[in-house]
Amino acid sequence: MTTSSTIPESPMTFVPVGAIAPKVASGSFKKERLSLAQIQALFDLPFNDLLFQAQTVHRQHFNASEVQLSTLLSIKTGGCPEDCSYCPQSVHHDTGVEASKLLDVHAVQEAASAAKANGASRFCMGAAWRELHDRDVEKVAALIGVVKDLGMEACCTLGMLTSSQASTLKEAGLDYYNHNLDTAPELYGDIITTRVYQDRLDTLQHVREAGMNVCSGGIVGMGESRAQRAGLIHQLANLDPYPESVPINHLVHVEGTPLAQTKALDPFEFVRTIAVARITMPTTRVRLSAGRQEMGDGIQALCFMAGANSIFYGDKLLTTGNPDWARDQALLASLDILTV
Repeated sequence: MTTSSTIPESPMTFVPVGAIAPKVASGSFKKERLSLAQIQALFDLPFNDLLFQAQTVHRQHFNASEVQLSTLLSIKTGGCPEDCSYCPQSVHHDTGVEASKLLDVHAVQEAASAAKANGASRFCMGAAWRELHDRDVEKVAALIGVVKDLGMEACCTLGMLTSSQASTLKEAGLDYYNHNLDTAPELYGDIITTRVYQDRLDTLQHVREAGMNVCSGGIVGMGESRAQRAGLIHQLANLDPYPESVPINHLVHVEGTPLAQTKALDPFEFVRTIAVARITMPTTRVRLSAGRQEMGDGIQALCFMAGANSIFYGDKLLTTGNPDWARDQALLASLDILTV
């Protein structure tokens, strides 16, 4: 039985000197900072001990009473050829989502201006594409320019990128590129069949080589085991370097998707995932993303205590609901959390 006596004096001393070893893999996953066993041990700590350790690490690197605000806009919705089992935008699932064309500069400028007025410092744009096509690169570059002209950080999630495309987006001013690993490697094939795990690692490598910040996380509550949640964090924490931004999404049960009837995840298990992400990636922005609407204020507060310090807010998170701006402001105010 694990007791509080297993908590080390220093939050990171659970990493033994011999833990860093060569890893035989291509892409960004080149060496192992933390073993899977170490990460599983964190997940298995008593809940209060885990939160204490996460809060201690968090305070070493961030103001524990600050949260960074981001807004995500879908610039091209629906019609995606991928078969991701969780996604309402896939052409493989009947969810009622209509395919749309890429938004123009004026529409993005309006949305970004509104987001800035409501306190967002980062504006993220998502397109339902398998990969970015060369014909769309300059169009996206123009949208990035609009966001940068407003003095905001710009982030995009557009599917897979080539090396040259990543360089072009960097030149356009893109600060962050999001490309989630979604889940542990051993579960990945059960969730998605139209793309392999290495494709995701390759895109992240192109983003790194172009000099952009990496935003990469995953989705929990897709029927995975705790060991598989540990496997996701293991992959992320061993990227070289680990991402500057790690969105942790809670599965949204959308009718028409294969995962619509998946058993709901214990909310405290979600909080554990946030805490382990914070401990293993101490300087990253751990971001509460999809599924916040279903959590309730109490669970969100525990997530902030566990080290989450960034949220998407005030608009729809692609095609799933997100708490509205007034509710978010009220929650943050009640917790005395400042926004950046």
